[in-house]
Amino acid sequence: MSDSRILIVPENAGGQRLDATLASLLPEFSRSRLQGWIRDGLVAADGRAMLDPKTRLRGGEALSVAPAPSPEALADVAEEIPLSVVFEDEHILVLDKPAGLVVHPGSGNWSGTLLNALLAHAPGQAAIPRAGIVHRLDKETSGLMVVAKTLEAQTDLVRQLQARSVKRHYAALVTGLPPQSGTIDAPIDRHPVQRTKMAVVQGGREARTHFRVVERFAGAAWVECVLDTGRTHQIRVHMAHLGHPLIGDPVYGQRRPLPAAEGFARQALHAFQLGLVHPQSRLDMLWKVPLAADFQALLERLRAFPRA
Repeated sequence: MSDSRILIVPENAGGQRLDATLASLLPEFSRSRLQGWIRDGLVAADGRAMLDPKTRLRGGEALSVAPAPSPEALADVAEEIPLSVVFEDEHILVLDKPAGLVVHPGSGNWSGTLLNALLAHAPGQAAIPRAGIVHRLDKETSGLMVVAKTLEAQTDLVRQLQARSVKRHYAALVTGLPPQSGTIDAPIDRHPVQRTKMAVVQGGREARTHFRVVERFAGAAWVECVLDTGRTHQIRVHMAHLGHPLIGDPVYGQRRPLPAAEGFARQALHAFQLGLVHPQSRLDMLWKVPLAADFQALLERLRAFPRA
């Protein structure tokens, strides 16, 4: 339903509410969606805009309805969103994703995503499932991602990810003073009670993170993490499980922020290095990017904060 439609209100509908009448005339749409169209000025009766779903009808009116597209319809729309491209050829694209950019459309984020940006940057991505996206970073995680530009490249990259040959290195700022280095080998799955969270769960999916401390501060540390697996929220869950959650993490972090980290509004996690085999040339490829500006600023504040 993309064009305006004219609907005649039955004479016996006199006295009924506008939203109820529309629901009976357009049963394929929910009443809440119809109410939203009314409030948005998309419904008129005899040429006069009707903005209140509770408006009582006389019967016999001609209703014109110009429906808004469903949020889901925006998922595959190209949007001019700036991308920081690190490398691009006819097979792959490597980009430095900023914090705040959702990778793939989903509930509550049907537009303004990396997928929308990719469709504008390279319209040919529309012919590839998920616009060539083969892995994700959380919305508030910044850093390197690779995107396939052909079906062959996508298949190859997925196989490399499954074989764990893609090397992903992350910089993280964590609370407390973790061991100098180690490996966290702990299965991850949905939290048994809080289903929007992930957790270390016996019998969950295999998950392994290697870490080493790069620098220590007052009550915090800069840690480099390398993934063997790519579970949802893996570094965030594993570091919290170790007792050293990421600074700024709203889900797995501490309620009270470190004084030096007040105002830092996201988890301090940045994918700074990415290595893989080029899907066509079979050459080993490696990319590095600087720390995100807000991450670097937090690092400097931690360095300047006096130790106890």
